[in-house]
Amino acid sequence: MTDYPRPRDEAVSRRMRLNPRRDTGPELAVRSCLHRDGLRFFVDRSVRFPSGVVRPDIIFPTIRVAVFIDGCFWHGCPDHGTNPQRNRDYWGPKLARNRARDVAVDMGLRSAGWQVLRHWEHEEAERVAAHVATVCKRSRATALTIGSRSTDD
Repeated sequence: MTDYPRPRDEAVSRRMRLNPRRDTGPELAVRSCLHRDGLRFFVDRSVRFPSGVVRPDIIFPTIRVAVFIDGCFWHGCPDHGTNPQRNRDYWGPKLARNRARDVAVDMGLRSAGWQVLRHWEHEEAERVAAHVATVCKRSRATALTIGSRSTDD
């Protein structure tokens, strides 16, 4: 495990500690749109899969859809991600580990039968919610079709 570097600037350290793990502005906006559209879901609930446990931002467990609203800095957005100038020896590998973990989580969830949706925090909440709703409706329709098949075939 990598040691955390000592903060050189206490103001930066304070700002970093204030970053919430859940209920970020973008998450709340997407959840509000989904709820307004009549979709019900769980928030920050553990999902186990063969290689680990993860807590997606939004989940629909009955249709196995996991939604992540990724922060541009923490997950390396190609448009808005930044490379910190201070403590590069720490931040470079840290952010690379975050991206590698995201890939591993996606693969693990998919191999366990989950659909994984990842969106960036800068995306418009209504568009993200529309995409999530489309996937959920398609998943429900597929589940109903499979569930209604006769076993006499």
